Amino acid sequence: MPLTSNKLPAWTLWLPLAAWAILGAGMAVPGQALLLVLAGLALAGSVFAAVHHAEVVAHKVGEPFGTLVLAIAVTVIEVALIVSVMLSAGPEKAGLARDTVFAAAMLVCNGIVGICLLVGGLRHREQAFQAPGATAALAVLAALAVLTMVLPNYTSAIPGPMLSQSQLAFAGIASLVLYGSFVFVQTVRHRDYFLVEGTSDESVHAPPPPAKIALASGGMLLVCLVAVVGLAKLLSPTVEAAVASAGAPPAVVGIVIAALVLLPEGLAALRAARADRLQTSMNLALGSALASIGLTIPTVAAVFIAVGKPLTLGLGATETVLLALTLLVSTLTLHSGRTTMLQGVVHLVILAAYLFLSVVP
Repeated sequence: MPLTSNKLPAWTLWLPLAAWAILGAGMAVPGQALLLVLAGLALAGSVFAAVHHAEVVAHKVGEPFGTLVLAIAVTVIEVALIVSVMLSAGPEKAGLARDTVFAAAMLVCNGIVGICLLVGGLRHREQAFQAPGATAALAVLAALAVLTMVLPNYTSAIPGPMLSQSQLAFAGIASLVLYGSFVFVQTVRHRDYFLVEGTSDESVHAPPPPAKIALASGGMLLVCLVAVVGLAKLLSPTVEAAVASAGAPPAVVGIVIAALVLLPEGLAALRAARADRLQTSMNLALGSALASIGLTIPTVAAVFIAVGKPLTLGLGATETVLLALTLLVSTLTLHSGRTTMLQGVVHLVILAAYLFLSVVP
């Protein structure tokens, strides 16, 4: 159904409501196999509904605000999920925020970007986007990642992959400053760096949907995203048990959480790439990675400073190498503003290496 319709498709309304009903039943009667299966199906339905509502909102408010709405909404709810899990668990979950944020960065920069470049390249041979916007995002992403996940391994106030309270506060403030500056540049100062230029998708030039439809989609987007996170938390014990029974490291749990939360953005970015709107894909992907670090680390840092719990942020040696490789390759593949399927293959191979080494370290 076109985004300019005067009503929303029925399935985008009843699927999230059904997801909430299943979520409530799963919390009331935990551990039921049938409810867990239904929760998985409801999770998938909520993701597709979220993508539709996000596209309606994005079409109404225009770029780059539309992609920013989805990135921030997903990240805020992701933060709530991480904090709730970490506070309800013991010291063994001290590294969950790091694992999830790092997984989000790798899945976005190599997974979402890679599949968008590959599918877009196969469909349109060569695609273009605004190089200044991508390089600005990568510069901020590199600073955020190194200051929050690499530097903790080399400070001396507290040994190990942790920061002292003052260092943690500085990392949180620095993250907010970097992310806030990027949002200001993206939406105000240099908004033209993030706008779609040429596109073969006629829906971009279609009239925006009515205000009441956009408002309804905005509300339903929030309903969908909360349902996604709630169902992900409901399924997390099953995921943790499966990871443990397979003998995989605990960091795999962070990958699963990040993958579930990033599904709406990933699907929206892929649909944009297929429609020859690679700029929208890059806005979604890079903006999501920035929001994941720039909003998660300050929030988690503030909470853990307040409660006095330990917080592990430093990456291991393997993860540090993969992060450095990802940042280097991203800079090389995105600096020209034109891409082919080759860049997508490179990113997806790095993603495969990350996933393989996470299971077989």
